[in-house]
Amino acid sequence: MADLPPERVTPCIPFQRVGVDYCGPFWIAFPHRRARPTKCFVAVYVCLVTKAVHLELVADLTTQAFLASLKRFSSRRGKPSLVMCDNATNFVGARRELDELCTLFNNQQFPRTISAEAAESNIDFRFIPARSPNFGGLWESAVKSFKTLFKRTIGTHTLLYDEMQTVLTQIEAVLNSRPLTPVSNDPNDYEALTPGHFLIQRPLTAIPEPDLDDIPVNRLSAWQRTQYFMQCLWKKWSAQYLSNLQNRTKWTKERDNLTAGTMVLLKDENLPPLKWQLGRVVELHPGSDGNIRVVTVRTMEGIYRRAISKVCILPIRDNINASSEEN
Repeated sequence: MADLPPERVTPCIPFQRVGVDYCGPFWIAFPHRRARPTKCFVAVYVCLVTKAVHLELVADLTTQAFLASLKRFSSRRGKPSLVMCDNATNFVGARRELDELCTLFNNQQFPRTISAEAAESNIDFRFIPARSPNFGGLWESAVKSFKTLFKRTIGTHTLLYDEMQTVLTQIEAVLNSRPLTPVSNDPNDYEALTPGHFLIQRPLTAIPEPDLDDIPVNRLSAWQRTQYFMQCLWKKWSAQYLSNLQNRTKWTKERDNLTAGTMVLLKDENLPPLKWQLGRVVELHPGSDGNIRVVTVRTMEGIYRRAISKVCILPIRDNINASSEEN
């Protein structure tokens, strides 16, 4: 595998270099009498350096609609110096609901108009090579996290425009709250670095809401229904994210044992949105063969004993530096 490109590893302010992709279609309705649901799409902007995510609701698949979303993004996050996008031929195998998206990107006028508009604003707009989605793996991963869970959660429900905007903003906060690496190696430090730190210089938090699982959906108000969808999406996505952090090796190879002071994430299905159970390993419990399978973890709420299958190790920078020095 090749090294990461300079755009991914050169430090910069958040959203100075971004990748963008479309996902959809979704259906929304406007609060007017006899208003029919209309089709919409979501533009997913991902910072190439900090992995922060920004979601923009797009009315239709026109060049003007995309440029409008780019201007809204620039007004709130700052004008990017580089924007990377999928190539048209990546959509050749699009399914039926993506036919309009395929038509938009296959239209040669689209990249010409976008590139010309971006050049006037001193924005370098690049299309990745044809049939090479791995060049855009960073934003493809963000699109998968958003689209898969959004469709599983919302299903066939049609949200109002305001509800859709609220859900998108909260999903954006959820994706930007994911822990990336420990802030320090201090055993008494329980804070992890998240994309939200680069945006607001502190962790993203959510307003406390009651658990709505036990209330039928048809008895919920419009606001409660929005929060219900958000809670469902959080439970599915957080479980999926924690599973991805664990290395599924089928136990065919030995791995280094955990060490005291390592920062870990505890699996807990009952945590509220944007809440992560972070802790430090304080005691190891080896088995008869010397391998660690149970650890004692100290968190800000207390001390817990967990199996290693219930904890996820965050990347440790010291280990990376040590391995680079050995090489």
